[in-house]
Amino acid sequence: MKSSASIRRLAARNRIAALFAFASLTIVPSAGYAQARGALAVPDAAQSAAGMETSAGSNRLRALIDEALLRSPIVLAAREHWQAQTKVPIQASTLPDPEVSIQHFTVGSPQPFSGYESSDFYYTGFGVSQDIPGPGKLRLQKSEAEKDAEYAKHRYESAEREVEEKIKEAYFELFYLAKTLAILDRDQDDLRQIQQIAETRYRVGEGLQQDLIKAQLQATEILKEHAMHHQEEDQEQLALKQLLGRDPDSRNIEIGDVEATHLELDSSQLAQMAGNGSPDLAADRAMEARSAEALKLAHQGYWPDFTVGYSYEKTGPGFNDYYMLNLGAKIPLYFWRKQTPAIEQAALEAASAREQTAATQLQVSTDAESSLVAMRTAERIMSIYRDGLIPQAETSQASAMAAYRVGKVDFQTLLSSVLDLENLRQEYYRSLADHEIAIAKLQQVIGDGR
Repeated sequence: MKSSASIRRLAARNRIAALFAFASLTIVPSAGYAQARGALAVPDAAQSAAGMETSAGSNRLRALIDEALLRSPIVLAAREHWQAQTKVPIQASTLPDPEVSIQHFTVGSPQPFSGYESSDFYYTGFGVSQDIPGPGKLRLQKSEAEKDAEYAKHRYESAEREVEEKIKEAYFELFYLAKTLAILDRDQDDLRQIQQIAETRYRVGEGLQQDLIKAQLQATEILKEHAMHHQEEDQEQLALKQLLGRDPDSRNIEIGDVEATHLELDSSQLAQMAGNGSPDLAADRAMEARSAEALKLAHQGYWPDFTVGYSYEKTGPGFNDYYMLNLGAKIPLYFWRKQTPAIEQAALEAASAREQTAATQLQVSTDAESSLVAMRTAERIMSIYRDGLIPQAETSQASAMAAYRVGKVDFQTLLSSVLDLENLRQEYYRSLADHEIAIAKLQQVIGDGR
């Protein structure tokens, strides 16, 4: 069963849907409309103060983002992983460790150096050997490791973008909730005034007791909405603190004012901007390049690996010392069971990486286009609320209030005008928050030019 608040919001949205078709028409205000619109005008001093508050709110959001990029566990984990991957290429391009050996051979006794004077078979030897991978293998291993590091770097950039977007989304949600709570407080004041008028009319015999009960019921409903919005605010504060790496019991984060962001964007170039600016797509391209290097390395598996060694043997006094050079090779004798399947595996992995890049390309283009549509839709809806519905609803409420005082309209008409204005104001700030969230999601894909 839907709550009365949900029903009122649905009714407000239905009215918007009807007006949205006429959004392209110019709204010509009447005299009463212009008078009501003037109530929304802000004096110069107040405008200056509001501008300073908006600027402070923007600076506060930027400070929160900078803090998150320095302290967020998600960002720190991605950064450390990237830095760890940068240490791999030099390891992958280095020869295997050489092997040093010592040999001692005696006859007739396990005692060291026994038989040196008497045995023809005595010797003590020292040797060193080095494994040498086949041609080009070290270079390809280094290139593959460099692509892994590049992939990790782009994943780190993606983590930064994701955390920044989540910070903005939580911030704008908290802004909306703060504005909604302020609207509910204002509605409580309006209901107190209406209740006083209803009591006065009831005492002089011009009103109904039912009007008083309705006013009290609506005041209780607003208290319930107030509590629910406070719960949502607490949840958003916890989510924001988690992103910042702060303790859940720390002081709540202060939210400043938010102004609609004006974003100039050429939609015809959106796909190209998404392709060039998305770290997720860049990461997949790095993985595609890495799989290509892995395929080349698999082909090099047909080449043998080599071993070179040198040893010296000290014999008894009656014999000459020995000097030995060893050359060896690991022949890929079972290539049809090892190297050939490895090449087939690498080829399939390369094909998979190419398809993944194509899928990500489509995804980022779709996400960018979807965010752009959401942004522009929110702009049009905000304009309808700001320039049409809200001023008209304010005029309607003022007219209903004056008419109710003299008994020209019933209580339900007055109450409906108050609730309609409440819903429209809430929906305006909901559209403003959605507009800023859509821009944040768009910037997550294409970047913000910083």
